[in-house]
This record gives sequence, C-alpha cells and structure tokens, in this order.
Amino acid sequence: MSVQAASATEVPRPRQGWGAVYALTLCVSALIASEFLPVSLLTPIAADLHVTEGQAGQAIAISGAFAVITSLLIARVTRGVDRRRVLLVLTSLMILSGLMVAFAPNARVFMAGRALIGVVVGGFWSMSAATVMRLVPEDEAPRALNLLNGGNALATTIAAPLGAFLSQYIGWRGAFFLVAPLGAVTLAWQYLTLPALPQTSRPRASGVFSVLRYPRVAIGMVAVAALFAGRFALFTYLRPFLETVTQVGPEMLSLFLLLIGGAGLVGSILIGPLLRTRLQITLVGPPLAMAALALGLILLGASPVVTAALLVLWGLISTPSSAAWWTWLSRTLPEDAEAGGGLMVAVIQLAITLGAALGGGLVDASGYAAAFAAGAVILLASAALTAAAARTKT
Repeated sequence: MSVQAASATEVPRPRQGWGAVYALTLCVSALIASEFLPVSLLTPIAADLHVTEGQAGQAIAISGAFAVITSLLIARVTRGVDRRRVLLVLTSLMILSGLMVAFAPNARVFMAGRALIGVVVGGFWSMSAATVMRLVPEDEAPRALNLLNGGNALATTIAAPLGAFLSQYIGWRGAFFLVAPLGAVTLAWQYLTLPALPQTSRPRASGVFSVLRYPRVAIGMVAVAALFAGRFALFTYLRPFLETVTQVGPEMLSLFLLLIGGAGLVGSILIGPLLRTRLQITLVGPPLAMAALALGLILLGASPVVTAALLVLWGLISTPSSAAWWTWLSRTLPEDAEAGGGLMVAVIQLAITLGAALGGGLVDASGYAAAFAAGAVILLASAALTAAAARTKT
C-alpha cells in the first residue's frame, strides 16, 4: 500500500504510450553511454587536452556532481512546465554536450560539456519514473521501468569497449561526436510520441526532501544508498582485482566485463514477472546475494573459472536491482514520484561516490579483500534496512 492517498483529480494514463517508452529507453541508452565514454578514453583525452589522466578522470566526477545538484533542484526550477517540454530540452542539452566535448579546444570547454551531461543525467532520471507511470497503464509500469533500466544496462555494458574501439578509427572526439546524431534521433522520436504531460502536483517548499516525512521512504532511501555504496565499493575496483589477483590478460579482461554486462541484460529480462508479483524478494534478495558473491571473490578470486562464474551471477543479480527500486518508488509514492525520483537519483549518485571512495581507501591501505569485505557488510545492512522499510506502516 502506498504512503500517499490518491489525489482528488487523477490524470488518466494513456493506453498507447509504449512508443514514448521506447523513445525514452533509446535516450537513456545514449545518455548513459555518453556519461561513461571517458572511462576507456582517458589516455587520448589527456594527451590531446594537455592534462594528466587524473585530471581527465574528473570528467566522471564533474558529471556526477552536476547530476546530484540537478536531481535535487529540477522539480522546483521547472515548476508548472509541461514535462514533455522539459524532456525535449534535456535531450537537446545532451546533443549540445556531445558537440561541446567533441570540439572542445581546451580542458575548460571539455569539462563544461561534461557538466552539461551531468545536468541531463540528473534531470532525466529524476523524471523517468513519474513519466513512465503516466505513459502506460498502472499494471504495465514495472515492465516499462524495467525496459528503461535494460537500456541503462546495455549502455553501461557497451560504452567502454565501444569507445575504445571507435577511438582507434575516428579518435576520441569522433566517438563523442556520435552522441549528437543519436541524440537527434531520440529527440525526433520523443517529439513524435510523447503526449502533453502537464505537471500534476505542485512542488513543496521543502523540495524533494518533502518525501522523507514518510518513515518508509526515509528508511528505503537509506537502504538504496547502502545498496549502491556496497556495490561500488567492490565494482569500481574489479578491473585491477582481475588483473592482479585473478591475473587475467587484456583479452580475458574484456571477456569478463562483457560477461557481467550480458548477464545484467538477461537479469533485466528475467526480473520482469517478479517485479509484479514478488517485489519484496527482488529488493531484499540482491544485496544478500551480492554480499555472498563478494565473499566468494575474496576466497576464490585467484581462480579464473570460479571468478567468471561469480561475476556472471553478480551481473545477473546486481543490474536488475535498480529496476526493483524504481518499481518500489512508483508504488510507494504514486502521487509524488517526481520528487521521490529526484531524491533517489541524488542518493544513488552520492552513494556511488562514497562507496568508490571507501573502496579506494581500503584498497590502498589493506588490499582488495578489505574493500570487498566492507562492501559485503554494507550490502548486508542494505538488506536489513529494506526489510525494515517493508515492515514500516507509513
């Protein structure tokens, strides 16, 4: 049961909104691919812009920071504006970001373009759950949200290897430039399929934090934070772990990473029916399973075969966990999904940053086992908090 009562004036959901959902999914894929392209392009970017690789790596940090800020403010900044118009503007900004980065004459313009993609990430994801809930019938919302997260999983899987591949032929600037035509296609598709989406609720003075007045939401957000912090305390350092502990070469490393991404896509497909019938299992189960897998990597990570099997399970379980929490949000805050979405995006981005920082500190101080063990403990805390949120009445 939701923590909110239905509003007096219920806006009917369109019955033919799947075309718009597909358009938004393509936009998500382009957006996330653009966000993570620098991961595999830091060396040529640094050389071309005459900065260190560490400075070039701030391209990821700056986009994350602007995503947090935008997710917290966009509901109030765009108060009263048709959500269709906001989505079209955000998609246009994604195109502009790609062009700014591709033609950046110096590091300042490059970072400005990366900040702009952060604005799009924060704004788009903040509105995604609320938008999908208005595009399709209520019983189809979990499937639509899972489709969006499937696009996310696909982009996360292919962004780094695709960027590295394209840069061999068209350079890092060419790889970023491709965001522009892909963005233009998504912009046109959204323009043709998105219906008018007038804002149905007025943002409160307290902004996105207003939803924290519900104990279930407050506990749930802490559980989400623990899930992503624990996950990225491990996942951020998976590549060096595989190179130094499992001792795989470059070709095997690419295979391992593709296995994780492929398993994530399969998991996103398989979880669909469970989101409708067994949502609580899809919320509590993944952090418990990921904690066990983290311990398995600590104990058995020297074996390439065992590690590959553990990582396939990791991808299968971890990737669709995002869809489970967005479904939880749509059911818990059906009339305030936009504010809840903004807060969840901010929570996830901050959790990823803190989890990665914690993992990095532990790796430097005590090794991979310490970082992975800390991630496991945080994931267990997430499972406990999720169970507590489910028992909370309001």
